[in-house]
Amino acid sequence: MKKLRLYTPGPVMIPAEVQLEIAQPIDHHRTAEYRRMHEELHGLLQYLFQTKATCLTFTGSGSAAAEAAIVGCCPPGHKALVYRNGKFAERWVQVCEKFNIDHTAVDLEWGTGVKAHDVAERLTADPKLDTVIVVHSETSTTALSDMQAIAKVTRERDALLLVDGITAVGALPVKMDEWGVDVYITGSQKALMLPPGLGFAAVNDRAWQRIDSGKMPVLYNDIKAYRKSLDTWDAPYTPANTLVRGAVLNLRGIKERGLENIWAETALMARATRAAAKALGLKTFAKDQADSATAMVVPDGVDEGKLRKTMYGEFGMRWAGGQGHLKGKIIRISHMGYIDAFDTLAGIAGLEIALEKQNYDFELGAGLTAAQKVFAEGM
Repeated sequence: MKKLRLYTPGPVMIPAEVQLEIAQPIDHHRTAEYRRMHEELHGLLQYLFQTKATCLTFTGSGSAAAEAAIVGCCPPGHKALVYRNGKFAERWVQVCEKFNIDHTAVDLEWGTGVKAHDVAERLTADPKLDTVIVVHSETSTTALSDMQAIAKVTRERDALLLVDGITAVGALPVKMDEWGVDVYITGSQKALMLPPGLGFAAVNDRAWQRIDSGKMPVLYNDIKAYRKSLDTWDAPYTPANTLVRGAVLNLRGIKERGLENIWAETALMARATRAAAKALGLKTFAKDQADSATAMVVPDGVDEGKLRKTMYGEFGMRWAGGQGHLKGKIIRISHMGYIDAFDTLAGIAGLEIALEKQNYDFELGAGLTAAQKVFAEGM
């Protein structure tokens, strides 16, 4: 018997109690019960983002929430600085292109994060730039950008900062109000431990001033419509109310555990995994490493497709491969959400066996031993 274990950086494994919750008989969404649930969700999202800002729930992926925020915050007369350092960062440039948003796209080496000094230099060089769009944790490369430092720069320059926090929120330290981020977005299938289908955006007053200053050609993803619906805790269109039920349950649990504890657990699993990779002679890909996931470079002589096929087909372990030009070159393992130290150790063991089957030269058990030492010292 094989037990399916998801190690992909979204979707992640879902707790059994949440699966049962979203499997309950469906109720109608235009009801007092849904409105009470939506109101509670709003408060829980404010805790998640560490903010007093307005928190919106979109029926769609994190990309829906990000598109709504970017389009709303970039009406005619404004110009965005968009960093492109991975597959998902590319998407935000595409949004600007599709909606004819004036923007400057900056290409960075994949695996590196955005640097605050570069943001400062570019804002100084082009005074028209008044919006910065950055990915906090680039899922495709597992690269991290220092949002606290970047937010300090954007505040000093009076520019809006829009952050893709899809694999950061709920896994890495995120302090929206303390840092001065104007918009943070995330999705349900990452650290929130739900199926895909919900996007979330936290939007502060500075961002709303910009949004209210202009008009953009939007309908379903009209961020103003989602804000208006909060007057009655309703939704502008049919909401995925079963997923909202699951979100409330999971976010209650996250609040009970405490974000600081979750951040520490995520970081510990990341350290253990990287120690295992080093012991196995595997290079990690990202130069600026995020703790939400780890990418390892597939060594010469090892077939990446066969490696992941073995792990899934024989062991039920679903790892992620590379995207774009990294396809076939890296493998990725998640540290977010419903995963613990022993899931991580099992994943490392599966990787070792799959490498052994391809005659990769290493000492069997070396990765497990290295990871166990990290957990023994850190737990």
